[in-house]
Amino acid sequence: MQLSLASSPGDGELSFGSRVHTFHIPVMGTSFSIDAPIKVAKYGINSVVSIIDDALAERMRAYWARVRGLPYEPIEKDPKNDSRARRITAYLDLIHEIVKSDFETLRKSSLQAGGEIVRYLELLPPQSPLRGLYERWQAGQKHLEATIRASLKPGRIETNIMTKVDKQNYVGREALPTEHNDAHASLRGFAMSKLEGALCLSAGLNPRLYSYIAKFADFFADEAGRIKKQLILKVSDFRSALTQGKFLAKKGLWVSEYRIESGLNCGGHAFATQGYLMGPILEEFKARREELVETLFGIYTTALKKLGKPVPKSPPEVRITAQGGVGTAEEHRMLIEHYGLDSVGWGSPFLLVPEVTVVDEPTRKRLVEAGEDDLYLSGASPLGVPFHSLKNAPMGELAKKWYAEGRPGSPCPKGHLEFNTEFTERPICTASRNYQHRKIKALREQGLPEEVFRAELEKLLEKQCLCVGLAESARLVYDQPPQMPEAGVSICPGPNLAYFKGPYSLEEMVGHIYGRVRLDLDPNRPHVFIKELRLYLDYLEALEFGRFGSERDQSAEHLEAYRKNLKAGIRYYLERADDLGLAPWVDELKRAYETLSDAVMA
Repeated sequence: MQLSLASSPGDGELSFGSRVHTFHIPVMGTSFSIDAPIKVAKYGINSVVSIIDDALAERMRAYWARVRGLPYEPIEKDPKNDSRARRITAYLDLIHEIVKSDFETLRKSSLQAGGEIVRYLELLPPQSPLRGLYERWQAGQKHLEATIRASLKPGRIETNIMTKVDKQNYVGREALPTEHNDAHASLRGFAMSKLEGALCLSAGLNPRLYSYIAKFADFFADEAGRIKKQLILKVSDFRSALTQGKFLAKKGLWVSEYRIESGLNCGGHAFATQGYLMGPILEEFKARREELVETLFGIYTTALKKLGKPVPKSPPEVRITAQGGVGTAEEHRMLIEHYGLDSVGWGSPFLLVPEVTVVDEPTRKRLVEAGEDDLYLSGASPLGVPFHSLKNAPMGELAKKWYAEGRPGSPCPKGHLEFNTEFTERPICTASRNYQHRKIKALREQGLPEEVFRAELEKLLEKQCLCVGLAESARLVYDQPPQMPEAGVSICPGPNLAYFKGPYSLEEMVGHIYGRVRLDLDPNRPHVFIKELRLYLDYLEALEFGRFGSERDQSAEHLEAYRKNLKAGIRYYLERADDLGLAPWVDELKRAYETLSDAVMA
């Protein structure tokens, strides 16, 4: 893929790029990538910040303002005074200012060894035209220096909202209006910031939230067709992209990027497809990319005319990216070249890069030592969605300790995952003390057989206080005040991390991505597509035995469709094994196909 050189900003504003590198760093938990742009945007690397936890954002703003000697006025928690949105805005504005300052310092730095600009240039992908200019400058063409400096651009600062985390908020017993819901307020915080970046929406369509986006001017194109705040949709398949894209296009909103994530070979919450595998999904996007753009552009222009807004003559840019389980330069190159992707997300491996992610040292050490069996799909999330976990993580162990002490459940100081109304009119969290005390009492009153009671109790105690646990690493790393009297780390790496043994420097990881360095990965690591297939086969078994999914997911009709889709995906891989680098796994693919065929016949 050819990368175009950036032009120097002509209006004095900083031009935030999107195509300096062919990889990006996805959102990881709430804290693990919370300040990644401060660390990597100056090198042209895109990264994603979660903006759902306003308390964490406020703590991070205080920290970075102190470190950089910048003014800081605390924003106290006050839902009626829109503190949640204001905290998000203030933190994003701080990130913007720090990145802008650091980048301009880098741009002016020495082109001699040790200069920050040299680090920027040497991190670039091999095919970068800017890297080519730098190599010519090194060879003696010193007149290119001004062009090189003018062509630099920082990585884009992206933000993430998980659309399901849109809890209604209260002051006492008074329910606040919808715009004060968690996701709504976070969105407003991004919309009101100085940031020229992108908002990545994950976990599916939230009609009220999506409609709310249209209230903010920065999400609409200006007269020149420029969209200051772009939209990214994290999607599982083409149908989801088209459905959500149409909904937003009818509001006059353009989706600038569709970010395809593996349903199971990823970190965090796992939104499994009905057996649809990554390869065929990417193939459909490749085949129907123009159809997607043309279909949505027609709807988009019609909506803009009705709204009286500028109508572009041609469709704005649409990027197609993907993430989930990639681990080698060969896989990265295959995804870029075979499927025409604009970028590939490398998430969990960056948990082992201390200068990029926020992970406390004891947890990072456990990640380095973790094997395949230590990274598993759990029931830890109060949302009821399967969640990738590290075995015996501190927050999970703390839940067992609380139960043993006769006080099960978390004090729930943040409450972002309060959605259960089993025992209360106002929603509460299934990991909270309020819920778990009531649930255990109800289970005891049912007079269940001991083995059934113990099984139900284990499922209950598996729930973790993720609001606190996913932010605890930042508290430890930056020596911040306790979030609650007792807390432990929750961490949610993808299965791919088991094959990486770091820690690594930024140069080592980026070099590995581009094939300049070959990290010493576990030799048993399978191809990214094979790993995902294995995960889907394991998930099928879990559905069959009732360990995951709803009654509908476990129905005979659903399972038959799941097997059918898996078989179609395996056929796709067998037909393209050489092109996709799957030749060493052909026998495994054939065995899986035959096993699924036997199950269907039975």
